[in-house]
Amino acid sequence: MSYTQVFQEIINALDHSGIPYMIVGSFASNLYGTGRGTQDIDLVISASPDQLPSLLSFLPKTDYYFDVDTAVEAARRKSMFNVLDMSRGWKIDFIFLKPTAYHQQAFLRRTAAEIALVPLFTATAEDVIISKLEWAKMGGSLRQIEDVAGVLKVQHDSLDFPYIEKWITELGLIAEWNRARQSAGLE
Repeated sequence: MSYTQVFQEIINALDHSGIPYMIVGSFASNLYGTGRGTQDIDLVISASPDQLPSLLSFLPKTDYYFDVDTAVEAARRKSMFNVLDMSRGWKIDFIFLKPTAYHQQAFLRRTAAEIALVPLFTATAEDVIISKLEWAKMGGSLRQIEDVAGVLKVQHDSLDFPYIEKWITELGLIAEWNRARQSAGLE
């Protein structure tokens, strides 16, 4: 299924609402590593509860399912909410920026990129690795480790390893890091 139109509509809504964002998750790891199929688009956003009605007003209700009250409550809790693309089957997860030092740093480091010919902002390769390792630690998912291994295989020569290792140590992700390196054939 084509996701170009979904990206165009979501990024347009974020830009018109003045909400800073970055693409994370599978699309970010696909950008830097070996691709895998997904029907989810994950974004980290820095938004206030007051900005969400504007954001959602740019998404046609005939194409997208969402609940404004749920989104506003998620903003207050700094958690996440999702929007469903009913005609094409995509799920868009809006994850609120966490106030931790690492997450703030990763958001500041976001970079311009292009996915499906749509200009947008994405997490850096290093931050994709770190965030995927965090998800692996929380859920024990082999898929996250495989995504990291894919980024390591493709981007190995251009990665900022001191930055990665600093945050891996601080966030307690050494076991996950070792599994990903082993999966990538680096150990």
